[in-house]
Amino acid sequence: MTFSPHRLSVAPMMDWTDRHCRAFHRALTTRALLYTEMVTAPAVIHGDPERLLRFDEVEHPVALQLGGSEPEQLAQAARIGAAFGYDEINLNVGCPSDRVQSGRFGACLMREPELVADCMAAIKAAVAVPATVKCRIGVDDQDPAVSLFATVDACTGVGIDTFIVHARKAWLKGLSPKENRDVPPLDYALVRRLKRERPHLTICINGGIADLDQAQAHLDASDGVALDGVMLGRAAYHEPALLGQIDRRLFGAATPDVDVWSALERYRPYMAARLDEGVHLPAMTRHMLGLMHGRPGARAFRRILTVESIRPGAGLEVVDRAADAVRQAEARREAA
Repeated sequence: MTFSPHRLSVAPMMDWTDRHCRAFHRALTTRALLYTEMVTAPAVIHGDPERLLRFDEVEHPVALQLGGSEPEQLAQAARIGAAFGYDEINLNVGCPSDRVQSGRFGACLMREPELVADCMAAIKAAVAVPATVKCRIGVDDQDPAVSLFATVDACTGVGIDTFIVHARKAWLKGLSPKENRDVPPLDYALVRRLKRERPHLTICINGGIADLDQAQAHLDASDGVALDGVMLGRAAYHEPALLGQIDRRLFGAATPDVDVWSALERYRPYMAARLDEGVHLPAMTRHMLGLMHGRPGARAFRRILTVESIRPGAGLEVVDRAADAVRQAEARREAA
């Protein structure tokens, strides 16, 4: 069996990629690196770390993404995360939300590369696992060719060598985070230039990657520059079935793709265990709504999971009914 050196990761998305989502995605791929939602360092230190950070062993490899701008706080939070068993500690220098801006972290840190470097130096010194940065190419009126390189070079100076770059500038003035998903345009060429001029660094790309063909294109050296990794975001969440091809296509694993039925069976023990703990079914099934995207019966699958899972006492029989609706729709199509 051969293994690719590529990093393929599933992006952290606030209010989406919780532990149930990660366990579901792990049912589709054993190799992709999964990320937590961004958790602020003060919340980890002063809140309930068991509630915020606990995860199931099935999720490995999994990275903890922290938000913050106080090096000592980030170091303390990183130590707590490492003690929980996370495989990587990542600093968010890319989120453009109002909540993040008011706290002087996330994308607004692109204006303070030396502070980012101080934060990363503190994290790196605090833990034995890899410390990485997820950043934008710049914010607002910054020249991305200046701001991106300044942030990367400052962090490189304190020993950081892995960067996940969202190839779109974060526009903090006058655009909502939703609008910022499409405006301003992506600049993949700048990320490739970063890799070309800093070949010793691990450079991964994020932003607007809709399928595995596009992911593979970023990893190929067609222009002489092969990026080291790809981070998938909304595509992985809204069409999770594509994750079932990752181990073979992007990691070179000599194993069959994981189809939707196999994924449901793999996720089933996790769901059963959480139901026994008192977790409500919708907390888990909400992450599965896109699993049958493009298949006959997909709408019925979503409706059953959405409507029936909220009923008192709802259990795995709801998932079975939703799956049966797809099987029946596919059988009708084949018979027609």
